[in-house]
Order: sequence, then C-alpha cells, then structure tokens
Amino acid sequence: MRAVLKREIRSYFTSPIGYVCIAVLLALFGYWYYIVMLSGSSANITYVYSYMFSYCMMVIPILTMRTISDDQKNKTDQALLTAPVSVMGIVIGKFLAAFFVYFIALTGTLIPCVVISFFGAPNWSEILGNYVGSLLYGGAMISIGVFISSLTVSQIIAAIGTFAVSILLVIIGQISSSFSGTWIADVVKWISFESRYSPFTQGQFNLSSVVYFISVMAIFVFFTTRKIESRRYR
Repeated sequence: MRAVLKREIRSYFTSPIGYVCIAVLLALFGYWYYIVMLSGSSANITYVYSYMFSYCMMVIPILTMRTISDDQKNKTDQALLTAPVSVMGIVIGKFLAAFFVYFIALTGTLIPCVVISFFGAPNWSEILGNYVGSLLYGGAMISIGVFISSLTVSQIIAAIGTFAVSILLVIIGQISSSFSGTWIADVVKWISFESRYSPFTQGQFNLSSVVYFISVMAIFVFFTTRKIESRRYR
C-alpha cells in the first residue's frame, strides 16, 4: 500500500493536477478571506467555509477522476493487479493519495486564520469544526469518486458522475421536507450528508457524524475493491 500511495502522490505532483487543484482552492479561499477582512469582523470567517463548500465539491471529481480509470485505459492496472500487494492495499493507497492532496489544500486555509488571530479573536471552535467537517465530507466524497472511477475507463465520465452524486447529496436533505412527518423523511435525513455536516459548521463535534462519514469511506473503498477483484477474476 505504501508503494502505491507514494506512486499516486508522485503522479499528482509530476502532473499539473495536484498543483492546480491546491492553487485554485487556496486562491478562492484567499478571495473570501479578503472579503472577510474588508468587513472588519473576524466573526465572519466561518462564512468563508460555507461559501467555499460547493467549490471544494467541484474540485474533488478532478482529483478522483483518474485514480482507477486512467490505469484501466492505459492497461497499467494489469501490472498493479499482478504486483505483490493486495487489491485492498491498491485502493486504499489511491484513496489516501487523493485525500492527501485535498488535506494539503484545506489545511493551507487555516494559515489566514492564524494570521487574523494576532489582530482579532476568531471563533476557533467554529473554524476547526468547519475544517474537520470539510475533511470528513471530502473524504467520503473522495471514496465515492474513486469507486465511480473504477466503473469506467473515461476520466470525463468519472468526473461528471462524481459531480452529479455530490449535487444529489447536497439537495437530498431538501427533499426530506417534501415528506415531512413520514418515515421517508427520517430515512432521507439520516443518509443526507448535509445534515451530518451541519453540526460541524456550528462548532459541534458530532461523534455519530464522524462515524457515519468514516463508514461511508470504508464502504466505498470496499465496493471499489470488489469491483477491481471481479475484473481480476475475469
């Protein structure tokens, strides 16, 4: 797994993908931080993450679109499947590499908060809540994106599919209001990523949401592993 992880991280930074994704996110975060600084109130920092949430979900499909589909298209997956590493190790390595790039970009957004703290009193509980929530939500979306990438040899289709799922997961919480008072509303709200993410934006550490997002990551890593193993057997 370690060899796959190093290979994937290297591939992100020997091509423009890693640099572009990090640069775009940091530039957009920087713009919203600039707007906050113009407002003259550090209490508005949490709005930066709410504004940037949708942009982060747009970048994730770009990070995951090539994880499995590129190997399938170039037939390099055959070398991976015959290497002395388990399929689970291959999938986890690819997932962690994409998550690592996302982690670097998101962690870089805390630097302005540290600088602003020298001149103001930002609400660190809400800032860290947004940060942790964004990492968990992003990790779950990355695992879904890696799985979708394993279903096709086209990077474009993988990116569009992941983006479509991310939109669905955002609006599914709104669908529950249409079934208010019914068991369907409870089920939809339970699976909604947005309802799980919401407590973090208020500075609340919700253990059930943490377990939920980690479970989603584990489930889709398992699904991806099964998909690749089925190809190996064929």
